[in-house]
Amino acid sequence: MIWLTDEIEFPKPESASEEGVIALGGDLSEKRLLLAYQNGIFPWYSDDDPIIWYCPPERMVLFPEELKVSKSMKQLIKKGNYSITENTAFSEVIFNCKHILRTDDFGTWITDEMEEAYINLHAKGIAKSIEVWFYDAETRKQVLVGGLYGIDLGNGVFCGESMFSLISNASKLAFIHLVQNHNYKLIDCQVYNNHLASLGAREIYREEFLKILG
Repeated sequence: MIWLTDEIEFPKPESASEEGVIALGGDLSEKRLLLAYQNGIFPWYSDDDPIIWYCPPERMVLFPEELKVSKSMKQLIKKGNYSITENTAFSEVIFNCKHILRTDDFGTWITDEMEEAYINLHAKGIAKSIEVWFYDAETRKQVLVGGLYGIDLGNGVFCGESMFSLISNASKLAFIHLVQNHNYKLIDCQVYNNHLASLGAREIYREEFLKILG
């Protein structure tokens, strides 16, 4: 396994392990993270581990024209008893993604180091968020109940990192909004899970994904 040095570079994708691990170590600096995403690589690790960089052999992606919106979601969207914003509460979104109790395999383990790094990328206009709000009649305030965040590569590809829901379907509302209100050619969802598959995402081979990245 290759350990990264202070040089901002990564091994070729073909060198990745069977599980998709391409390198260890390095840092989460702006330059390194941008280079990683531009080459189909992303960090995924736990607090007690070194930074682990992945470029899996199969990539979960959504082509916008393949988005699936169920009848129940269409009804929820039609009701409109929620509001959706973009890039107004990035820190709150990543905080919730980090701390939400998950019952499925969706999302990424977010360390303190990662949280700080992506907040920095947001300040630079690179990391973006979608927020879903519901009106709380008791407090008479809008309450953040779901959202997602990721990296906008500026080439028509959005690299989703994580999403959360405090009430049913809130993260789906955020995802559908992302797809339907932007001209992305591809949403990178990284690894397979049932939640994304229900929305129309599917796996493609690494080679095809890298060609789309350009």
